[in-house]
Amino acid sequence: MYTKPKYPIAVVFRWTRRYIYMFFFISLIPVILYEVLGFNWLTLPWQPIGLIGTALAFITGFKNNASYDRQWEARKIYGGIVNASRLFATMVNDFITYEYAIHEKPDEELFKVRKAMILRHVAWMTSLRHALRQKKSWETAAVNSSDREHMKSIKVMEFEHSLAEELEGYLSEDEKNYVLGKTNKQTAVLNLQSKHIRELNTEWLVDNFRHMEFKKMIGELFTLQGKSERIKNFPYPRQFATLNSFFIWIFIIILPIGLMREFDLTGASLVASGAHNFMYKLIGENFVWLSIPFSTIIMWIFFAMERVGDTSENPFEGMGNDVPITTISRGIEIDIREMIGDDSNEIPGPLPEYADTQM
Repeated sequence: MYTKPKYPIAVVFRWTRRYIYMFFFISLIPVILYEVLGFNWLTLPWQPIGLIGTALAFITGFKNNASYDRQWEARKIYGGIVNASRLFATMVNDFITYEYAIHEKPDEELFKVRKAMILRHVAWMTSLRHALRQKKSWETAAVNSSDREHMKSIKVMEFEHSLAEELEGYLSEDEKNYVLGKTNKQTAVLNLQSKHIRELNTEWLVDNFRHMEFKKMIGELFTLQGKSERIKNFPYPRQFATLNSFFIWIFIIILPIGLMREFDLTGASLVASGAHNFMYKLIGENFVWLSIPFSTIIMWIFFAMERVGDTSENPFEGMGNDVPITTISRGIEIDIREMIGDDSNEIPGPLPEYADTQM
């Protein structure tokens, strides 16, 4: 299992290290051409570059805010699923009784009915999270080399196990085959739940009023499901994401050329101010080389913020900063199964902390 590193900044450096090497060489080449090969014409004024950097900072900030909004909305949706699931468990406990039943059944039979509904609810959460983990063409985790490497340090259950495997024991064999045969499997599970509630109403284990309340709860679960599917299936507008990335690379390419000129001018002023000082002269004549690390740092800052936005705009793809839907779902399962008095030996334990989240 993946565990949270002691020093998250080290993970960020490791995550972007390939680009840091690239930025170093992009910064190095203009200095060599300018200082070693004598390409003195290879300069750009700093003012337009600074203006581009300022505009880019605003654009990147806008994108990151929008990406965070998507991620926070996804977290609120799963917070809603937590609350709705607990309420559903109390309804299963309190609404399914013999109060209006035509034929009274043993308590063991009543518990089996309750447990079947709770396990079916867990099957709905399982089907939903598997649907949310499916790959989309605009997601970066599967195509970006740094993201793929980072994914190796995270164990995502939906990638390790199939839906059929995870549904084992939560649905009957007929129900399982029915669900797996449908395109939208989470909808199929809720459809089975609704049919079961109707059967309970027919047997008067659930009266008409309680039947309507159960239907409202099914509707709430459909609403939460639809909200999460909307985030999954509708990406952050590609014109903003693509153009911002394009502008970042333009800035990265022209930055060292302008910064190099500024450092060279600063070096020349050092030489002029310390004409009879050997150290001043030595530092001033080579001051332009200091533009390499400074250019690399500035490039990395802009690029890292761009990548943070990229990995935050798809909160269900399985990256380190995503909403921990697997861990949340397991926590819900433990809660609602304990609420109906299920055997503690049959209830799975909590997942390790940070099992599917956090860089």
